Amino acid sequence: MQLRGMRVAVVLGVCLALGGCAQTQLANFVWKRSTTAPTAPPSGGTYKVGTPYVINGVRYEPKEDPNYNQTGIASWYGHPFHGQRTANGDVYNMHAMTAAHQTLPMPSHVRVTNLENGRSVILTVNDRGPFVRGRIIDVSYRAAQLLGFAEKGTAMIRVEAVPSASENMIATRGAVAPEARPLGNAGPPVVQVAAAPRPTVAVETLPPVQGVALAPQPIATPRLAVGTLPPEVTLMGVPSVNRIYVQAGAFASYESANAVRLSLASLGPVAISTVEVAGRPLYRVRVGPIDTVPRAETTLAMVVARGHTEARILVD
Repeated sequence: MQLRGMRVAVVLGVCLALGGCAQTQLANFVWKRSTTAPTAPPSGGTYKVGTPYVINGVRYEPKEDPNYNQTGIASWYGHPFHGQRTANGDVYNMHAMTAAHQTLPMPSHVRVTNLENGRSVILTVNDRGPFVRGRIIDVSYRAAQLLGFAEKGTAMIRVEAVPSASENMIATRGAVAPEARPLGNAGPPVVQVAAAPRPTVAVETLPPVQGVALAPQPIATPRLAVGTLPPEVTLMGVPSVNRIYVQAGAFASYESANAVRLSLASLGPVAISTVEVAGRPLYRVRVGPIDTVPRAETTLAMVVARGHTEARILVD
């Protein structure tokens, strides 16, 4: 009996000890949860090209494309994707210089240039998207800020593949590094912008006129001058006028292209242009020019509804 009692005492002691440890661990866990902010899981993205996939009836075929160079519409994404896993297992950070693309390898690097203001940045593609017709890239919120379209939501852009991570050496303020130059036939050259002259202007403050109400003073909105652009941004030469088109398709025969042109005439100006691909002419059917991005997206939806599922938005 005495031995059995001793055994019981030992068992109870162990249980109390284990219980005490468990309570201490639980208390520490609760304290940590209540005093620390939740953190995103560690990044761990791997190289991935992927297999063909279909989203909303559209087929996408991922592939390596070192010569990728397209114009179109960009958008940006933030919450609720911030902190979530990307398509290659990385962790999306809306404040990082990243982007989502439908077909390019992950990770890979692209230069995105806003054709409306010339701002250009290098981004790392680590996710898939966007899956809204007419848009060719989704950039992070931070990238949209630097490119100057975070408030507007979309912009006319050019996306060019960058062959190596060394291109991440971005121009410093006031100078453009050699690594920041456009690659190959990547479009317009870098523009060196000289500071505008600042003449001295005499200012005289006049007293207010008695009995007359003063007009409200406008609130000054801070704007980034050329010399104060963040170092991640390079200024590129872009056309002074950008024309948006919806391309219904490219056809091997003029007769087929003309039939499509006639079927889309009710949507606005429709023209046929010729381009040579692999030594053979193709006849492109384009609706436009279109004056705004929202109108271009609406036109694209109508072209797709008429059976041209490969239609897309181009900026030329």
